[in-house]
Amino acid sequence: MLTLVIIMAAILVLCGLVLTYVAFPHRGAQVPAAPWLGDAMSKAVDAVPTLDEEAADQARRR
Repeated sequence: MLTLVIIMAAILVLCGLVLTYVAFPHRGAQVPAAPWLGDAMSKAVDAVPTLDEEAADQARRR
């Protein structure tokens, strides 16, 4: 039971972080209560390798 509670709490924290990122740093705004959180999220997203839009379009056409 305790394991389930811990896992659900971790899921809720992850959802909160995703919503915070989409609401603020992804749009170029600072997080009002914690600007350090927005900076950390932007750095983490920049560090993750992603496909550029042209490569994704080419992959869809194939």
